[in-house]
Amino acid sequence: MATDSSGLGFPLTLFVFLCVLAGREAEAATRESKGGTQIFGMRLEKSDKPAGMTNEGMIQVTEGSQNLFRFYGTHLLPNSSELIRFAELDEVEHRSLNRTCPEHSNGMLVKGRMQVNYRNNAGVVNITVNKLRKNEDKKVFGLCILDPQENKWFLLEEKELRVLVVEEESTSLLPLWLEVILICCLLVLSGMFSGLNLGLMALDPMELRIVQSCGTDKEKKYARRIEPIRRKGNYLLCSLLLGNVLVNTTLTILLDDLTKSGLGAVVASTVGIVIFGEIVPQALCSRHGLAVGANTILLTKLFMLLTFPLSWPISKILDCVLGQEIGTVYNREKLVEMLKVTEPYNDLVKEELNMIQGALELRTKTVEDIMTPLGNCFMISSDAVLDFNTMSEIMESGYTRIPVYEHEQSNIVDILFVKDLAFVDPDDCTTLKTITKFYNHSVHFVFHDTKLDAMLEEFKKGKSHLAIVQKVNNEGEGDPFYEVLGLVTLEDVIEEIIKSEILDESDLYTDNRTRRKVAPDKNKRDFSAFKHESESKVKISPQLLLAAHRFLATEVSLFSPAQISDKVLLRILRHPDVIQEIKFNDNDKRSHRHYIYQRGKAVDYFILILQGRVEVEAGNENMKFEAGAFSYYGVMALNASTLVEFRSPSHLSGLNRTASLSGTDRTDSLAVSGSNSQLNSQLNSSVASQHYTPDFNVRALTDLQFVKITRSQYQNGLIASRLDSTPQSPESSLYNPEEITPPAAITITDLGADSAIMENGTDEKTLLLLLNEQTPPPPTANHHHNHLDNSV
Repeated sequence: MATDSSGLGFPLTLFVFLCVLAGREAEAATRESKGGTQIFGMRLEKSDKPAGMTNEGMIQVTEGSQNLFRFYGTHLLPNSSELIRFAELDEVEHRSLNRTCPEHSNGMLVKGRMQVNYRNNAGVVNITVNKLRKNEDKKVFGLCILDPQENKWFLLEEKELRVLVVEEESTSLLPLWLEVILICCLLVLSGMFSGLNLGLMALDPMELRIVQSCGTDKEKKYARRIEPIRRKGNYLLCSLLLGNVLVNTTLTILLDDLTKSGLGAVVASTVGIVIFGEIVPQALCSRHGLAVGANTILLTKLFMLLTFPLSWPISKILDCVLGQEIGTVYNREKLVEMLKVTEPYNDLVKEELNMIQGALELRTKTVEDIMTPLGNCFMISSDAVLDFNTMSEIMESGYTRIPVYEHEQSNIVDILFVKDLAFVDPDDCTTLKTITKFYNHSVHFVFHDTKLDAMLEEFKKGKSHLAIVQKVNNEGEGDPFYEVLGLVTLEDVIEEIIKSEILDESDLYTDNRTRRKVAPDKNKRDFSAFKHESESKVKISPQLLLAAHRFLATEVSLFSPAQISDKVLLRILRHPDVIQEIKFNDNDKRSHRHYIYQRGKAVDYFILILQGRVEVEAGNENMKFEAGAFSYYGVMALNASTLVEFRSPSHLSGLNRTASLSGTDRTDSLAVSGSNSQLNSQLNSSVASQHYTPDFNVRALTDLQFVKITRSQYQNGLIASRLDSTPQSPESSLYNPEEITPPAAITITDLGADSAIMENGTDEKTLLLLLNEQTPPPPTANHHHNHLDNSV
């Protein structure tokens, strides 16, 4: 028993001893770490930036540096780095002693654990010094130690334990003079790249080809030098942009190194690049890009070579994505607008610009835009007779090609050329149909939406220089039909090209669309010199003239052969003022020009209607009836011996046939003499004192052609008939022609169809002598009265 107890006692005693020993060592270690660790000083071991000691004994380091500090003390452990902190000190704190540590600063930070030696009396710690503030050039930091027992931070007052952090001294990359030179060169290069980017890229290949063809000698030379590299558009663009970016970036870096300030470098580089690198060169190259690009072509090729590894691949990618560069191409509208905008700056005169614009706009306009409307066209009916008046009207119109219509103006059936009338005699009264059928000119029709360029091509084929414009009318009910709108000629198309009116010697209007006439008294033509004096102003056919002659001679007693001979009557009808006409105006049917006779208005003429219709309004009841061709009025206006105021018409063909005569006594007042000259003078004075006032109206209802014989013409006809029937007397030669009365001579000459020789062989002088010749002794009064009735 005793043996066993003694065997277990020894191990148990050893275990208790070891536990007590370990507890004491742990207690001693804890006591030493908390209460026994003391730091007495520090020194700088190593720094990655300039460092040292000040004259006052303080450690000096540079901002932004990594430093290795060695600390001295007792019982130092790896975790002793937690007991070390630094605080910023101002001037007051720098001078204060024995005071607690202020707030810890982030300017100096302890990194990692302390590496202590085997004696635990020294250790090194990594300390990072951060950058100073912008407005600080140095800063003093003090060492603060934590007291574990009191759990307070205490600032160590020794100056040797202070750390002075100073601003990092900047070092220039290059010498100052070299930096200034490089900055100036970079500004020049920046401006060159920016200017060439605008100047060269603005000269597209198409424009360079144009300059090589039509520029000046200097411009051609410049264009030939630039054109090879300009064809490589994307490669050139990438080289210029890369060079510009590289230069501007380098410029900013040098300015930052020169100014030692980031803000100053930004401001300086911005101002320099904007003014000298962008504004000035681009303003210069935008106006003289061709010259600048040609003179700097070698430098451009050099940069293209230097940037080849980067710019060439990028340019190929752009070529594949964007396609080949074509250049600026102007369509018709842009080209016209460019001509208008550049008009003040180019050397083209206004007429040249108008022609260019007119030619470019030719395809955009239609014939409807330039045609002459149908209502303003000069046209001739196919039923017209080519007498002197018609041909004069054609010549006065001034047109060489005249449309011929049938029934209505919209039905154009033929074209008359003025040269077709070269062999036409107006006296033959040839019908227009005969001429147009003989020449048979084709009529060219075009639609209203035909473009002017197509119309010009049609005219150039020589088929016709005049075309009829028509369109398909689908309006209203019924089948569609072709509606004629107007005319278009080759002259209209040419005028549209030159944008000006072409006026020749025969034009009456400056523009057929606006109908603005030419200057007054210009191109007025009078073809009366080619017309016979005795020819009627209104042309009628010979058949109608013969019918009027026979009607008057047989139906109207005052024109019977017993009163007026057939020859004299025919001369009266051929007088220029006898055959007249009235053009009826549908818009003003009650116009005063439509009235032949008006109630209560004195007249002295006789009327025979040849063609057309009139309305007669007579009597107190204002009865109205219509009359047509070969109705006559105003017989009493011609019979001077029986001239009274007529009261009412009683016959459709002649209102004066059954009129009562109340003026027979006036013939008794005529002095009976033995000479025809006395009879003629007394008769003229008697006629002049008579007046015929109808109490009826005769108004035209259509276009009229009528015979109008005045009282003086009729009385002269009576005298001419008597002279024509009087036998010639040998005694007539005894009279002096100078004694002939001038009025009688004028009247008889007017009635003659021939001013020199009359149809019966009696010349004008003999007729005048006979008119003034003394007749045999006067007959009785009754005989004279009957003779006067038959003569007047």
